[in-house]
Amino acid sequence: MTIFLLAGLIFLLAGLIQGLTGFGGGLVAIPLLCLIMDVKIAVPLSILSGLVITTTMAYELRSLLEWRKILPLLIGSIPGVFVGTVLLKQADPVVINRILGLLLIGISGLNLTMKPKPINPPVLWGYVAGFFSGTITASVGAGGPPAIIYTTLNDWKKDEIKATLTGFFVLNGYVTAIVHAFGGVITRSVLDYFVFTLVFVMLGTFAGSRISGRINRRTYLRIVYLLLMVLGIVMMVKHSPLG
Repeated sequence: MTIFLLAGLIFLLAGLIQGLTGFGGGLVAIPLLCLIMDVKIAVPLSILSGLVITTTMAYELRSLLEWRKILPLLIGSIPGVFVGTVLLKQADPVVINRILGLLLIGISGLNLTMKPKPINPPVLWGYVAGFFSGTITASVGAGGPPAIIYTTLNDWKKDEIKATLTGFFVLNGYVTAIVHAFGGVITRSVLDYFVFTLVFVMLGTFAGSRISGRINRRTYLRIVYLLLMVLGIVMMVKHSPLG
């Protein structure tokens, strides 16, 4: 019961973060869950809980969803999900986590110190970002950064960024969950944890969404990159020889 309660508190925090920024639930949950359970339970559990978060947020943001912004990420992610599912079942995720951690620290440091202007990258970048997001989500449950970086490089408003990320994550999450289910990754233990933590997830998401409506774009992006920086450090430390 202690592990179930700890998992619930972790998802309360994850829901709060994702409700606030539009991402970060899996990035928060995975490192913490791996401290109390096996990674092969933590990843699919985070995917299922993430679906609750993103489905709730997608409904709240439904008037802001734009398919022309979401589809490149979604289409690119589909082959990535299959690649990531194979990696989850057969490969050691440590290397992926270290690379992701370094990427998060570098990108976040650049944006926090130099404040580069939006470059409005071509749509092709959306497909590439989607592929890597799909691969990392299916393998280690924390595939948000490629999509997050792509959206924040555009000169979109705060709510446009949040809605695009939410629309992508909810659709990609369902694709990932289906592939995981057919691949035998979602087990009875995963479902037991999911049912117990559901209320915590929803409470956190509701609270985060309420707070989000009170901050401007500049503050929003600063929170996004500070969070990515912290999570990058956590991923590096956890998978270092001393971690």
